[in-house]
Amino acid sequence: MKIRNLFALLMLSQGLCAQALPLQVSLVTGNHSDAIGDGRIEAHVVGGVGPYHFYWSQQSTAQTDSVCMGAEEGRLYTVVVTDQENTSIRTSIEIPVTSVPERMNAFFVPVVETIGVVLFWDPLKTMGIRDGTIRDAGGVLITHPNGDPVIKPVRFIVIWLIAGALFFTIYMRFVNIRGFAHSIAVSLGRYDDPNEPGEVSHFQALATALSGTLGLGNIAGVAIAIAIGGAGATFWMIVAGLLGMSSKFVECTLGVKYRELNAQGETSGGPMYYLSKGLGTRGWPWLGKVLAFLFALLCVGGAIGGGNMFQSNQVMAQIATVVPDAAQYSWLIGAAMAALVGLVMVGGIKSIASVTDKLVPLMVAIYILFSLIIIGMHIGDIGNAMQSIFSGAFDADALSGGLVGVMMTGFQRAAFSNEAGIGSASIAHSASRTSKPASEGMISLMEPFIDTVVVCTITALVLVFTGYAENSQGLTASQLTNAAFTSEFEWFKWILMVSIFFFAYATMLSWGYYGYKSWTYLWGNGLVSRRSYQIIYLLCTWLGAMVGLGAVMDFSDMMILGMALPNVIGLLIMAKEVREDMRQYFADLASGKIKRYR
Repeated sequence: MKIRNLFALLMLSQGLCAQALPLQVSLVTGNHSDAIGDGRIEAHVVGGVGPYHFYWSQQSTAQTDSVCMGAEEGRLYTVVVTDQENTSIRTSIEIPVTSVPERMNAFFVPVVETIGVVLFWDPLKTMGIRDGTIRDAGGVLITHPNGDPVIKPVRFIVIWLIAGALFFTIYMRFVNIRGFAHSIAVSLGRYDDPNEPGEVSHFQALATALSGTLGLGNIAGVAIAIAIGGAGATFWMIVAGLLGMSSKFVECTLGVKYRELNAQGETSGGPMYYLSKGLGTRGWPWLGKVLAFLFALLCVGGAIGGGNMFQSNQVMAQIATVVPDAAQYSWLIGAAMAALVGLVMVGGIKSIASVTDKLVPLMVAIYILFSLIIIGMHIGDIGNAMQSIFSGAFDADALSGGLVGVMMTGFQRAAFSNEAGIGSASIAHSASRTSKPASEGMISLMEPFIDTVVVCTITALVLVFTGYAENSQGLTASQLTNAAFTSEFEWFKWILMVSIFFFAYATMLSWGYYGYKSWTYLWGNGLVSRRSYQIIYLLCTWLGAMVGLGAVMDFSDMMILGMALPNVIGLLIMAKEVREDMRQYFADLASGKIKRYR
């Protein structure tokens, strides 16, 4: 009996000691491999009164999880542990970087966060108009697993691009509609004069510019928009695409107007030139030079990252999805892509245009054909599909962020896809053989129409008709589009893989040219300057296929979006002269002064 009482007393004393222990938290990290974003953080808790509540700074980690998975190396992570007596301890830790990709990612993380403060600033939230949070049908706040509210911000850069497009549409008296039929005629070569200055035909300039916008944004990006904003985002993508036609008209008209031609007949144009020269003629040479320098610098970064590394990375990812064993040969596939890009890129715009004028029609035709096959198989559901698109656009549910949320989702995807207002396309169009700047503005109307109104809409309809717009099954980006295609025919995955390769390859060619022209604007057109850019660009093509990109990709995306800031400022300042050029062009067209050759 005494032994039993002694044992009970011992157990009681141990329990009292355990309760008396203060809450303590220690973090232990693990790094699975040299890849980015596969870190692990374990929270070891002693003392206090369990069970414990975990609030991680990583939003995907649940409040009941003591382990944070998928953490990025070099990024600071915080956890707040709270026990049942509301005693809390906050502690932070950083997973050490151990590889070159991890070091690159860790370097760019704070840079991306800093730039994002400007580009992704939410003015409506700042003004107290909309906080960006969303709620379900019952009014309950939607949260991430860690408890943070899900936010659908209205990003400043999207407002900047769409507001500019709306202004140009009205100010240019709806040139996107009035000039559309003529745009088709120009693209078919009916007004081509081979004796006019320039390096490529109207159609070749269009094909080169289209190859830069037709890319993974039309396949993966649309899927992201549908997954976030539902079928209704499709309607707002179309609206943004139609408005973007006017922005393209303004920037491509200016691209030809202020371009430079050297003694060999080679052209150099784009925002770098119309910003510096156009604003210089208005008595603001310092502003023009600053904006031109900023644009060129951003364009080089965007070309190497988003226009190059991301493309080769996603091609490799798609190949590995279809042929898993190919992943171990990423270095070889990357080298092959770099070689294919280099063979064409060294020939300049004429070489690039001779490829894109054949590749772009082919890749668009293949993608649209097989998309239409899927749509045709579900043609009986056309009424329900259209209803879901229109009702989702104007009567969006809370999970989509309401009307403003789904509108901004569609606008954002269209703006990112067709690049209207970014200024990149004007670099290609400035090489066109023409002496009438507005004629190139006319043909550029086709870009947002083909890219967004046609190709992006086709992708969205495939997702709607196959049911993946309503239920994404946890998939996003190219995985979601791939699932929609293969839901009908398993072998469609091969068609999608070929389409992705064509889209990515054409994008790498055109953005290689954009970056090249921006690089030579900054550092001169000497042999050393030209060759150094080409070597860097092709090396990054190879690296993009082999390593994860992480924050490096986010950085390059922001470079491309950032191009819109100096570019749209210049477009607004010079809009009046573009409208006068447009008025004179239509007058010359009506009087027969502009000759039609066929």
